[in-house]
Amino acid sequence: MTKTSNSKPAPANPPADNTTGHEWDGIQELNNPLPKWWLYTFYASVLFAVVWSVLYPSVPGLRSYFGGTLGYSQRDEVAADIRQAAGAQAGYRDRITQLDVAAVKADDELYRFAIAGGRVLFAENCAGCHQSGGVGTKGYPNLADDEWLWGGKLAEIETTLRHGIRSGHEEARLSQMPRFQADGILAAKEVEAVADHVLALAGKQAAKPSDAQGKQLFADNCAACHGETGKGNRELGAPNLTDQVWLYGGDRASVIQSIAQSRNGVMPAWTGRLDDATIKMLAVYVHSLGGGE
Repeated sequence: MTKTSNSKPAPANPPADNTTGHEWDGIQELNNPLPKWWLYTFYASVLFAVVWSVLYPSVPGLRSYFGGTLGYSQRDEVAADIRQAAGAQAGYRDRITQLDVAAVKADDELYRFAIAGGRVLFAENCAGCHQSGGVGTKGYPNLADDEWLWGGKLAEIETTLRHGIRSGHEEARLSQMPRFQADGILAAKEVEAVADHVLALAGKQAAKPSDAQGKQLFADNCAACHGETGKGNRELGAPNLTDQVWLYGGDRASVIQSIAQSRNGVMPAWTGRLDDATIKMLAVYVHSLGGGE
């Protein structure tokens, strides 16, 4: 009986002149040619790169670069797109310039345009301080709540945007709180007594034994701006001390520092930096954040 084998015959040894001479564990490295489809794809890619480099900006130089025979410039293309967009917006912006902010808000079409544009303008010019969505942070007001030093109506917001706060503009919003301890108006213990009275007014702590002194010192030095009960005065930009909104912090240490050293933050005047339409669009957008009156 003859046995048959299912095993495949071993491959023939490659010709000796078709090897690179390298061998690992009995495996020889052959010198077979690359597939033609791969070579043709490679040559086509090289040719495409050469043609592209000739037609479009490519090779850098010491001071400039080869601009390409077609004269294409992505910078010019972007500039053209910006001009086209500005042209499309021109009609809306012209109408906004001619109207007051109340009329802009009353016009549904202009209002939608102002909100959309104002959101972008706010991100570019205001979010660095007031944060995204106007939520604010320590030292920078929250524009989405309903507490406003100088009022949250559209016209009042526009005025603040135009002239700023302690910005140096002749029509800037101004409020000047004395540095009571730094300027020697009150002693350290007196400042602490006033702070305790303010915290009691805000309901943040119970009245202390020193509150009688603090109440008198408050009446003598603070009530002229903040009112006898600490409710504030918008005409003077004096904040309400009885709510839970504190620009620089409402803990005892922060209140003491505000009384002793004062706080005099600055907001820039945007007149001269931004055009009329942009300022009005920003006013409409800020008013829409949730705190507008």
